[in-house]
Amino acid sequence: MLILILYFFIAIVAIQIAYYLGVFGKFAFAKAQKITPKRIPVSVIVCAKNEEENVAKFVPLLAEQNYPDFEIVLIDDASSDNTLELFEAFEKQYSNIRLVKVENNEAFWGNKKYALTLGIKAAKKEYLLFTDADCYPTSKDWITAMSSQFTLHRTIVLGYGGYEKIANSFLNKIIRFETLLTAVQYFSWAKIGHPYMGVGRNLAYKKEEFFKVNGFINHIQVRSGDDDLFINEAAKGSNTAVAYTPESFTYSAPKTKYKDWFTQKRRHVATAKHYKSIDQFQLGLFYSSQLLFIVLATLLLSFQFQWILVLSLVGLRYLCAWLIIGFSAGKLKEKDIKFWFPIIEIALVFTQINVFITNIFSKPVNWK
Repeated sequence: MLILILYFFIAIVAIQIAYYLGVFGKFAFAKAQKITPKRIPVSVIVCAKNEEENVAKFVPLLAEQNYPDFEIVLIDDASSDNTLELFEAFEKQYSNIRLVKVENNEAFWGNKKYALTLGIKAAKKEYLLFTDADCYPTSKDWITAMSSQFTLHRTIVLGYGGYEKIANSFLNKIIRFETLLTAVQYFSWAKIGHPYMGVGRNLAYKKEEFFKVNGFINHIQVRSGDDDLFINEAAKGSNTAVAYTPESFTYSAPKTKYKDWFTQKRRHVATAKHYKSIDQFQLGLFYSSQLLFIVLATLLLSFQFQWILVLSLVGLRYLCAWLIIGFSAGKLKEKDIKFWFPIIEIALVFTQINVFITNIFSKPVNWK
């Protein structure tokens, strides 16, 4: 029995190494990007619902971007706080701000995709750049950095949306590691020619891409997924680029309580079940092999069965993974996370199992 488990373990290690070196290495070992400014017209789109504190801080940062031709489309999704009043004040203050007021619609009650659709239709520029109301760009050249990756045929650009660092917080390290790993995955698959998702915290595409797939209509019944489900449907290897220069990053404040982050992860996992079958398979294979690697290694070592071989395989897998995570973390300015990699990985794997099981028995809450 143990010999069969060993053979299975060897296969699992091979799968993990294939993912890290064969797939994720496409991003980890990619050359540094250069920013070649383009003067294409850009509409920055921000959708907010009860975000008065965040929009007060972050809208001025967007308005102060160094870019020759852009507007900001602020979408108030029927807020009950002072978000709308702040948007109206910003509209008067900045000449390039356009305001879209969304009233609750019985057919699309509380549906962010409905609000975004109205904002996209109101946008006057040809290229759309999205971020969330609780996000802010790392530099005044954010629009320049993201739009520089557009070409005649590359009309979708995937960016990195990171989270702020919180000192002496292990939860913060887990959140940032999970965000890093997710970015490595969608950047790498896009580089291979098979993009499957992006994040609404930092995402750009030409307006025509939205209308080619009839907007969000094919997944309008799914409350989440205005970013990843849209990209899963619209993106192809031929029309998608990635942006990973430091100037292209956005950041937001992470959750500080495990319960809040767990709820957020439940929404993400629930959305992923609507991906294309091939994307569900590749994600499922990676995460299941990640879990099986930990479980089988622990089992074989507890019986001291072929322990030298098992330890060698464990070391090889961690060496490959650490190498990829290290290079990727350097590109995305998350270097401190790599030192915690083995511990964080174990915590994250078992959190994902908990999320999956919890989602079976109850439905996660979506857009506020």
